[in-house]
Amino acid sequence: MLTYVNIIVKKTLQHQQQKDMGRLMVQKGRIKEYFYDNWKNVVDRMKEGLMLVDLQGNILYVNKAMEDLLLFSMKELLGQSCEILECDTCVGHNVVQDGKHCALFRKGDVRDLRCSFKQKNGNRIQVLKNATVLTDNKGTVVAGVETLTDLTAVVNNEKVIKDLRNQLNLEDDFHGLIGNSLVMTQVYELIKSAAQSNAPIIIYGETGTGKELVAKAIHQLSARTEAPFIKVNCAALNESILENELFGHTKRGIIETERVRTGRFEAADEGSIFLDEIGDLPLTTQTKLLRVLQEQEVGRVGEHQQIPIDVRFITATNKNLNNLMAEDKFREDLYYRISVLPINIPPLRQHPEDIPQLVDIYINRSRLKTGKDITSISKNALDLLISYHWPGNIRELINVIEYAFVICSKGELTPKHLPLQFQMPSGAVNDASSPLLHSLSDRRQQLLHVLNKTNGNKSEASRILGISRVTLWKQLKKYNITVDKSAY
Repeated sequence: MLTYVNIIVKKTLQHQQQKDMGRLMVQKGRIKEYFYDNWKNVVDRMKEGLMLVDLQGNILYVNKAMEDLLLFSMKELLGQSCEILECDTCVGHNVVQDGKHCALFRKGDVRDLRCSFKQKNGNRIQVLKNATVLTDNKGTVVAGVETLTDLTAVVNNEKVIKDLRNQLNLEDDFHGLIGNSLVMTQVYELIKSAAQSNAPIIIYGETGTGKELVAKAIHQLSARTEAPFIKVNCAALNESILENELFGHTKRGIIETERVRTGRFEAADEGSIFLDEIGDLPLTTQTKLLRVLQEQEVGRVGEHQQIPIDVRFITATNKNLNNLMAEDKFREDLYYRISVLPINIPPLRQHPEDIPQLVDIYINRSRLKTGKDITSISKNALDLLISYHWPGNIRELINVIEYAFVICSKGELTPKHLPLQFQMPSGAVNDASSPLLHSLSDRRQQLLHVLNKTNGNKSEASRILGISRVTLWKQLKKYNITVDKSAY
């Protein structure tokens, strides 16, 4: 009985398989019939360009994607030699051998070959080529077919990546500091020497000279490079908040639970702390900082326990600390504690020979960021930048390049793309009483121009102009300018 059941099950399965196979054959037949009747429609729906050539290299057929890729119509290509497309891997390599014009017919196929073809407008386009031969029923080669995949996006991305790598691996870059002048070379050597010591360092320099970059370079070149680098801007916080940030604090709630905030000194343990704008530190905070320097321990606000720390002190200022001490605004004992190793960063006007290199680098960075086809600056415009006095130093130079990129759409940066102060007569730039500098109409026009370019974005406009949002707001009010984004 069991055997009989097995036979019935087996016969049933075989019958079902035969039915499934029959349906599959019918389906394949319909697909084959559809393809033969509609093969052009199928091929034209391909995203890759397709081209059919005979043994002599004459073009027999191209699909729609190939027309779009090469900008030729099928009518213009049919019957033409494929040499019209000037494939860079074929030019000079195709020879007639055994009646076969193209190397494809001798090799049999081509796989994943990167090459370029000439478009109808004369431009060259980067593609990925795959090709193979077609044979008849007897195995005789009768034609060749190749597909082209557009690599324009890939090539553009590769170029961007290459440019970014070049920016990140500048031969003349010293930990983000740029310049080959003698004064900058001396600064680099001093940084290298200072990094090998644990003594406190103070960095002097005007606004925009790169004091933070110097502090980072010292940390990166020191034995503490794997430990934290903590930055504190002493001018950005009021006294109570600043002390909580520096030293941390402990608060007890109603139910005697503690809330502990770790201070910046604790966070920088075994690493470096960078106190920027040290000249703006309140006197009471200076006293507490002096104790931290002397004892190498810190006490959180709200508790008496002292916590030992091991921190490298790096400070910076754009102020004259000697004048502040004479005015009793800076402690003399703290000054001698923090200024064991002083480093002076020269203002940009003292090394104008570095300006061409700086301009070139910031043009490349702005081009990558904006996508604009701007790669150079005219000699006249560069001469204006070199002769300028740069009160805002490198930070101001960066703002000037960004401003020029807003004004210029493509091509070369010229004097007309520079801010107002560069378009004045010689000597007027440095003259604070110059009527041109304070011309209401000129300044109003400049503000309107930048706002128009930024579509009314005040934050972007203030950044390009190199002023704060508050200053921008005051100037808009002064010149009676109302920002209505819907108008841009």
